[in-house]
Amino acid sequence: MKVNSETTRQPRLTVDIIIEYGDGIILIKRKNPPYGWAIPGGFVDYGETVEESAKREAKEETSLDIEKLRQFRVYSDPNRDPRGHTVSIVFTARATGTPKASDDAKELGVFKKDNLPAEIAFDHRKILNDYFQEK
Repeated sequence: MKVNSETTRQPRLTVDIIIEYGDGIILIKRKNPPYGWAIPGGFVDYGETVEESAKREAKEETSLDIEKLRQFRVYSDPNRDPRGHTVSIVFTARATGTPKASDDAKELGVFKKDNLPAEIAFDHRKILNDYFQEK
């Protein structure tokens, strides 16, 4: 069988972590395109579990260690990321300590349902709506 680019293309696996902090959740303002506020997260590295990836991404972008990591939902719309087809396993977690934006995060903020920023990247507004609806 001849393999062509159409048969070898596959979605990339990502994780996003809704970090509950105090009485809100942490969002990061992205340094790189696509710009906007986003749930902390990123691509899963080869050889890494999705749980390890979630902990690593949370630490890299917020400087926080997370606990009580729980899978929330999977989001797989092929158009969810303008850079290409991604599938995200979304987690919830709690964190304490002092958050600090780093790595891909230009800025960091703690938000509640009623004060989410206007410019939210990817499909993260839908994810957050689903999250707050279940709270």
